[in-house]
Amino acid sequence: MESPKEHCIGSSLSVQELAKEPMLLIPQRYVCFDEDLSIRSHGSSLPTIPTIDMDQLVSGETTDLELEKLHLVCKDWGIFQLVNHGVSSLVVEKLKNEVQEFYNLPLEEKMRYKIKAGDVEGYGQTILKNENQTVDWADRFYMITNPVTRRKAHLLPELPSSLRETLESYMSELQKLAMTLLGLMLKALKIDKGEMEAMFEDGMQAVRMTYYPPCPQPKKVMGLTPHSDATGITILLQVNGVQGFQVKRDGIWIPVNILPDAFVVNVGDVLEIFSNGLYKSIEHRATVNSEKERISLAMFFNPKFQSEVGPSATLLDPQNPPLFKRVGMEKYVSDFFSRKLDGKSFLERMRIAENGVDDTI
Repeated sequence: MESPKEHCIGSSLSVQELAKEPMLLIPQRYVCFDEDLSIRSHGSSLPTIPTIDMDQLVSGETTDLELEKLHLVCKDWGIFQLVNHGVSSLVVEKLKNEVQEFYNLPLEEKMRYKIKAGDVEGYGQTILKNENQTVDWADRFYMITNPVTRRKAHLLPELPSSLRETLESYMSELQKLAMTLLGLMLKALKIDKGEMEAMFEDGMQAVRMTYYPPCPQPKKVMGLTPHSDATGITILLQVNGVQGFQVKRDGIWIPVNILPDAFVVNVGDVLEIFSNGLYKSIEHRATVNSEKERISLAMFFNPKFQSEVGPSATLLDPQNPPLFKRVGMEKYVSDFFSRKLDGKSFLERMRIAENGVDDTI
């Protein structure tokens, strides 16, 4: 039976508060029976995700070689660590401190931003799509930050001023970085830059700050359900240096040892669709440990709401027919949030059937 002291957030709970209490048994709603939990990675023979040097990519003497490396990494891995990214270290360090301070606030303060019924934005827990769904061992704060007209008045504008200002500075820098990266990826794909700008300039952007408390039985729970991102690209910042991020490659979960000053950049489903399957989105998850909390901040970069998600016309010809359907971005986002996370199943729903029928999802 769950403790009566568990703190409600809408229909779910604050795991951060729950984890502060003595616990002999993990509440049933958090226990994960997924067999994938038994796939544990150990030993030194596991591959490590590639590293891309942004400085070399844009201004080095070997930019063409670095661009080809980026191209191969996006095709083969769909994820990389980005070093020398040019984002202000002062802004990054200040943001790390501010996010940790936010999760140190009393629950009553954080509840000001709680997820409202029928919404997906705000502070809270896994949004349940059915009664039997397992709840992730994490509290998160998700919000759409761009276009500015889509911002919820009770979220970003109402954050503590120091966090809000630092987050705004960080988002501004990351927007430039993301557009540069997307431009380079499309250059490597030989897609006209104008096609990328028409889709992604002033596109949908969102932030998710996630707090993974320690768990007395960490192998029984999941911090973040395995999934691929329904994005163009995602840029992940590890806030407090605690590891737990893993990616799935050839059926094996590989722990990612995130470098201290690096971002982790991953290809999302939208870019796999846009590249007509040349670039691969990667399935990933977050585990927890018994000793210390882990905090991360992810930024998601997507096409503008008025655009369509579908393969680039540049890459299509009679020998290379479209592998994915086309759908309006607004519907794509709505459909994604209507389903629970489940590996790459959402991307598979976008795939054109073998009979070639191209209808919307």
